[in-house]
Amino acid sequence: MANTVYLLLGSNEGNRLEWFEKATLLLQDARCRIVSQSAIYETAAWGLEDQPDFLNMALCVETSLNPQGLLALTQNIEALLGRQRSIRWGQRTLDIDILLFNDDIIKDDNLQVPHPQLQNRRFALIPLHDIAAGYIHPALHKTIATLLAECPDNLEVRTYKF
Repeated sequence: MANTVYLLLGSNEGNRLEWFEKATLLLQDARCRIVSQSAIYETAAWGLEDQPDFLNMALCVETSLNPQGLLALTQNIEALLGRQRSIRWGQRTLDIDILLFNDDIIKDDNLQVPHPQLQNRRFALIPLHDIAAGYIHPALHKTIATLLAECPDNLEVRTYKF
């Protein structure tokens, strides 16, 4: 059975677009079929603000991997592409967050799905809205469109100009 998963890619270090391209190819090589992808957006850093702007993009993928297998894959891809986990919310070549996994609610030590901050982050909601505006958040029971309209985050999220 294929699982439907929504991922958020983020990057603010090096050739940001190249990291997205490489991550997308690595996901496809690892039993993940990309169903759709959002536009690419640029946003000021959230959390730790004194760093370069981020690019973000949402993907909808189908995979036979279970949640822990997908987490291991995404962390492996991050490491392959030079991700360093030294400073929380710090600069990174690539970050891949699992936003939603089917309609599952997962609370493990190393994985929480839906992503616990999704409803508070415009940089995640806007790209996700591109590809899943009507998706109903399994814990909050609101559509992505509604969560975006209610989001308290006021950081500007703008379409990336190539």
